[in-house]
Amino acid sequence: MSCPFCSLPKENILLENDHVIAFFDKYPVQKGHLLIVPKRHIQTYFEASTEELASIHALLHEGKQLLDDKYHPDGYNIGINVGEFGGQTVMHLHVHLIPRYKGDIEDPRGGIRKAIPNLVPYP
Repeated sequence: MSCPFCSLPKENILLENDHVIAFFDKYPVQKGHLLIVPKRHIQTYFEASTEELASIHALLHEGKQLLDDKYHPDGYNIGINVGEFGGQTVMHLHVHLIPRYKGDIEDPRGGIRKAIPNLVPYP
């Protein structure tokens, strides 16, 4: 099976630097849900080079600014799933930048410990 991130159409890319790209998640859990993905095909965060990690963090900041300007969220979750039993379904490193909105869940305390409810079915 081919990697959907390695064959992503160029027109889907919102942000880019030397090592990573950012685009909207195909199955967003919130309006504006971004993915930050290395250009090099690696499976997990722990395989990323120092340069790739720095580039991921730079695009997280750029992505936050883009989402702040476009959607005006009230908070954020940043997450990485590692391995099948960590919830990873696409075996190419990707970082979720998920905007959060006041009232999107009844009690947001605990953040990702409670996980965002499945607002959009995931196939």
